[in-house]
Amino acid sequence: MMNDEEWTELQQAEDMAYFRADLCCYSPESYTLDEKRAICNDMIITSKAVLDAMRADFEQLPADARSRLLDMLCQSGVESPEWWWNVLVGEGDPLYRELEAN
Repeated sequence: MMNDEEWTELQQAEDMAYFRADLCCYSPESYTLDEKRAICNDMIITSKAVLDAMRADFEQLPADARSRLLDMLCQSGVESPEWWWNVLVGEGDPLYRELEAN
């Protein structure tokens, strides 16, 4: 299980990646193609790392807790039940599976 410090570090890395993307969108002429590619890659890598960490923590819970948590998340209205199932139980977020295939 990740501790609070590790979660904070992971979230800050993802936030920084998306902040850099926002800056790039605001002034795209200020960035080279390689810099833009690196920004996109950072967004993908950090977001996938967050989802992978969620899955790893989820897998360490007892079976009854996993079931209750998955039910709660599926009913939360945040993302779809299929998305939660894919991320926590299935083969992961379909977007990242598609990107890994390329």
